[in-house]
Amino acid sequence: MNTMTTPSWLLTPAPPRNARAVPGGVAYHRVLAGEKRRIGRGILAIVLLLAGLVIFPTVIGRALAPIDQRMGDTPPIIGGDDYTPLFHAGSMMSLALLIPWSMLIQRWLYGVPGASLHSVTSRFRFDLFGKALLVFGPVWAAVNLIGLLAPSTEVVWSHSDLVGIFVATLLLTPLQTTGEEYGVRGLMFRVIGSWTRSPRAGVVAGVLVSSVLFTAVHGSTDLYINIWYFVLWTCLAIITWRTGGLEIAIVLHAILNTGALLGASLLRVDLGGQLSDRSSGAGSPTLLVPALAVVVITAIIWWCTRTTGPVLSPPSSSGARREPFLVR
Repeated sequence: MNTMTTPSWLLTPAPPRNARAVPGGVAYHRVLAGEKRRIGRGILAIVLLLAGLVIFPTVIGRALAPIDQRMGDTPPIIGGDDYTPLFHAGSMMSLALLIPWSMLIQRWLYGVPGASLHSVTSRFRFDLFGKALLVFGPVWAAVNLIGLLAPSTEVVWSHSDLVGIFVATLLLTPLQTTGEEYGVRGLMFRVIGSWTRSPRAGVVAGVLVSSVLFTAVHGSTDLYINIWYFVLWTCLAIITWRTGGLEIAIVLHAILNTGALLGASLLRVDLGGQLSDRSSGAGSPTLLVPALAVVVITAIIWWCTRTTGPVLSPPSSSGARREPFLVR
């Protein structure tokens, strides 16, 4: 039987908030598991999450579009091709809304406090976040800069637009990626992981199904892009399971997207066209380099938790159910 012991460099355990609502001694993906599998409820949760992915960008984008039009631009949300700083900021903020939206869905459909999406301690572990940023951040950022070496077509950007894109990316892209992590590696991973009787089957189903769905949502028809996405999402889900929370996944995702967008703006790449092109032929074998890098990072984290297994929720003082056996 596994106990809540973890490598000191990964986590300093803290008492959870709302401990009575979170079962004790379970891995991250099993917090929503119960005596009943509640598949219908889980499907509704995923549908609501995906609806947020569509509705939030649409509503915010259309609300901001008249401002761009007054400035002589036509953003993509209303059929134009002017990728403006305002449109960019709205896109980032709309996905950041998945953080409270995911928490609300979990609370409404499962009665589990939204704060438990942070981690099995129901807290965002800033110490773990900081350590991951220092240990993995520089290497991960350097690896992903390789993508900027690929040939690209420069477009004309005004000085003010470049500054606006740069500032919006620096401030809001980390929130955008965090929203996606709370929605996919948080809520969706948990929902699917709760559908099985076995914790082992739950983690396999949660990792694979959430990764396939999120890869499909990106709508790419390119082989290399799809391989890259699937490997990345799979590794981030495994990292979330092993560490018992979203902190390291957030670090890696935020560095990836922020670095790519900052680099693209500095190189004056067409953000609305070339950078978002996921059609067949848009990818290249260079994408296998960051894919290999994230596999190595995942292997390091697995090795660091090899003797303890995944980080578990603290024992519940209310006598909540524990898993009959835990995944190693």
